[in-house]
Amino acid sequence: MARFKAKQPSSGAAEKKKPRMSNAERSAYFSRRDAAKVLRSVLQGDAHRRAVASIKSLVYSPSIKNKKATFALVCQTLKHLPIIKDVLEGANILNSRWKRQVELVYIITYDILFGQEISFVGEAEKFLLQRKASLQSALARLLVRKKMKRIEDLLDHYQTPDVSKPRYVRVNTLKLDVDSALIELRKQYMVEKDDLVPDLLKLPPKCDLHDHPLVMNGSVFMQGKASSMVAAALDPEPGWEVLDACAAPGNKTVHLAALMRGKGKVIACELNKERIKRLADTVRLSGACNIEVFHSDFLSLDPKDPPYSKVRAILLDPSCSGSGTVAERLDHLLPSHAAGLSANVDETERLTKLASFQKKALTHALCFPQAERIVYSTCSIHQIENEDVVKSILPLAASHGFRLATPFPQWHRRGLPVLEGFEHLLRTDPVEDKEGFFIALFIKEEGSVIHPSLSPDSSHLSRVERTKRKNLSKKEARIIMPTLFGGMFKMFLYSKPCFRVDLK
Repeated sequence: MARFKAKQPSSGAAEKKKPRMSNAERSAYFSRRDAAKVLRSVLQGDAHRRAVASIKSLVYSPSIKNKKATFALVCQTLKHLPIIKDVLEGANILNSRWKRQVELVYIITYDILFGQEISFVGEAEKFLLQRKASLQSALARLLVRKKMKRIEDLLDHYQTPDVSKPRYVRVNTLKLDVDSALIELRKQYMVEKDDLVPDLLKLPPKCDLHDHPLVMNGSVFMQGKASSMVAAALDPEPGWEVLDACAAPGNKTVHLAALMRGKGKVIACELNKERIKRLADTVRLSGACNIEVFHSDFLSLDPKDPPYSKVRAILLDPSCSGSGTVAERLDHLLPSHAAGLSANVDETERLTKLASFQKKALTHALCFPQAERIVYSTCSIHQIENEDVVKSILPLAASHGFRLATPFPQWHRRGLPVLEGFEHLLRTDPVEDKEGFFIALFIKEEGSVIHPSLSPDSSHLSRVERTKRKNLSKKEARIIMPTLFGGMFKMFLYSKPCFRVDLK
């Protein structure tokens, strides 16, 4: 009879079995890796001078679990990054494996040298912790070489200024009235009403409201003052049909819906498939029921088509350099800012391309037959994206019956004096106002008609572009999808037709 010997567990099995991580260890482990992903995205975008989402937008995406810890790690690592790079180079401890995960190495090195020495679980953590003495020795040599005694002196040497500004929140009047919001927020903070923008509240700098119940349930939105001025400048009436041409992430979109008291319709148009989900999430959070989200290219929309032929107001906040929000975006922490690369040849070329797109978008906005009010806005400080765009469009705007109007007449900072009517334009200053925005408001004279010699949907295009646009419009289909990111929807996102996104 055959005998079977029971397999005995190896003596090292218990030793090889990894102990379960505590909650604190798990939180630190995943926060560092989430921070590394964010850091990789912003550093790659900065290295190629390519626009990416702001640090805050990346951190506060739904995929990041511990947002507060991740945000702190990214900001502090960026603040110390020049020192961390010099220390790692001096210590000479990285092999090819860890060089491929250098962003995670930066995060952990910050924690070891400058952060809180807790919960160092993970292979990367153990690798660097075993070499802590080498890291500390390299830091000491760096201080000697720079003839400094303190880390604070090194930080000053690398010039990473701390930019702070008041915290503004906009009350979502679709869910809560301003007085109730004041009562609730004043339980923890000093709060006052803004003297310019309705429904906007001002709090002290560095108030962290990301986990506040009013923010979590969409009763208030964290939104800067200048950003909140854009939808208010358009001032749509309840019952109107309004088009938000470049809508994501959606703060201005839901502000429009609130100004319209939930009546009428807001058409939110967004081309970038990565930003559609963020836009849809913002709309859901707001509770607005009069917003339709379309995944489409604004320039491909036919103003004569029934869905858009009754649009009476257009908010055009197109892609721009973002040069007016470097403090909000925390761009002052990025390597290119510290190295003074903000005005190089590549940046000039990029601004020229952006301005070309902005002119096309504003030209197209003027072609919607029933439009009475159009706001063109940027978060840029550059004349080429602001006054120059408006100046180039003014003759066409006049032919369509539009003229410049003055948003917020009591605001003291106006446009640059490089065109007739500059006093109607609005600017905010990145130093004085802590963010640099530009707003131009076009209104149509009562009784005006579209100039017959100008084709309303192709006057700004070449003959070849008009032919392409015509062929594309024949193929367009508007399909209501039952879910936001089902497999079929993902397949369709790679094509150009316009899709309405079902928010249910």
